[in-house]
Amino acid sequence: MGDHDGAYALAPLESLMRIAVLAETDKSEPRVAATPETVKKFIGLGAEIAVQAGAGRASGFSDADYAAAGAKIGASAAETATAADVILRVRRPSGGEIKGAKGGAAVIAILDPFGHESALKELAGAGATAFAMELMPRITRAQSMDVLSSQANIAGYRAVIDAAAEYGRVFPMMMTPAGTVPAARVFIMGVGVAGLQAIATARRLGAIVTATDVRPATKEQVESLGAKFIAVENDEFKQAETSGGYAKEMSAEYQAAQAELVGAHIAKQDIVITTALIPGRPAPKLVSAAQVHAMRAGSVIVDLAAERGGNCELTKPGETVVVDGVKIVGAFNLAGRLASTASALYAKNLLAFVETMISKETKQLAINWDDELVKATCLTRDGAVIDPRFQPKA
Repeated sequence: MGDHDGAYALAPLESLMRIAVLAETDKSEPRVAATPETVKKFIGLGAEIAVQAGAGRASGFSDADYAAAGAKIGASAAETATAADVILRVRRPSGGEIKGAKGGAAVIAILDPFGHESALKELAGAGATAFAMELMPRITRAQSMDVLSSQANIAGYRAVIDAAAEYGRVFPMMMTPAGTVPAARVFIMGVGVAGLQAIATARRLGAIVTATDVRPATKEQVESLGAKFIAVENDEFKQAETSGGYAKEMSAEYQAAQAELVGAHIAKQDIVITTALIPGRPAPKLVSAAQVHAMRAGSVIVDLAAERGGNCELTKPGETVVVDGVKIVGAFNLAGRLASTASALYAKNLLAFVETMISKETKQLAINWDDELVKATCLTRDGAVIDPRFQPKA
């Protein structure tokens, strides 16, 4: 070969992009950021994937399941994150947990940034490029990445199952030789993704379902699921939706009229499920103490907004309390109570988002900083918090 030796030498292979899936450190979080199914898909995209030992245990996925799908199993967070280009988690990791990752590694999780500016600053200081999945824009292209919707779906279903378990009677009307049992009356407050799933689930269980929301577009959705819509339908009501699809803050006059209508309605209900959450704000109060006292003993309220203070004035976040015989359930993380299903959906949300960041040619991480999905979700970059909402106040 003589002079031509160099011509036949193989070019060094570009090393594989490395994705790390870290275990949750919060003991109340049973979900996991990847499933054996999404591990296989990531490998199919040309990535190498490491999963921290025990990460999927609470969701029903064993280390052996991940290994069989092609993942390497890391003994610790540090070992799993070593040389990672992308780190996936359910909840925000600390700066210490991502030590060993590449500088500028993409950390993708539900970052819960509102009120946690110092934790974001710590992630920035650790060199992470951090993306908040819950800030994904609600556009057609991002539907498969919408973690708020995928998890709210599960939470809405679970809220009805929990309500049925706490309620001392049956949901459907039953005709028996010993007499007729009336159907339970269920009232859903807030008709987003969780509310719609709650309506559908309560209807399947045979309840008489009513629902309310300040967004006029929801009336048709409620009625299409076989429930009755309850609202003060005046001119203000007809213009009550933001361009982002969230409910607008209503005037004091409207709130008073709606509260009167809803208050009279709540008194006749067996179960009330509240689902109103506005990102980054305390949960709006929808059910007053007086309305709880007007409900009959044995009724149940399930408050899906407990993590942000609750929609019911008497909710105790994280607890179930009984007031005048009315049970008020303020459980956290209802989606996590169905960890296997919730994880499967969340993992697919992450897969869909990460896929947009992988170069088809080089199979490497190639973040397009002009992409609206990146702009909306990226909170830290190059050692700094870049989203003005979460920068330390001057």
